[in-house]
Amino acid sequence: MKKELANLDDIIVFVNGFYQKVQSDPLIGPIFNAVISDWQPHLEKMYQFWNAALFGVPGFKGNPFARHAPLGLKKEHFERWLLLFNDTIDTHFEGTMAEETKKRADIMAVLFISKIES
Repeated sequence: MKKELANLDDIIVFVNGFYQKVQSDPLIGPIFNAVISDWQPHLEKMYQFWNAALFGVPGFKGNPFARHAPLGLKKEHFERWLLLFNDTIDTHFEGTMAEETKKRADIMAVLFISKIES
């Protein structure tokens, strides 16, 4: 049953589910698997990122674009990223925060694409 996205436990659910999809995806999986050998530290950072982005909880430090810029990602990679992300959110959650989470992911994808293409 779907529920409202409400806390860190929910973030852990979607981050873990999303990155399982990323790791096995034929388009973006090889890119990320080539640079991430131990996924747990990355997952922990993503829990902090989304907890800060969605609920204002301090703790995330980093520059996501700087970490992704050297990977050679193109528009089609971010489109796949967004497809997998939205699918993960829609599988587990519904409501205002689920929609807000997808909106924020879309904004990030558009921003990353614009920076890469400029």
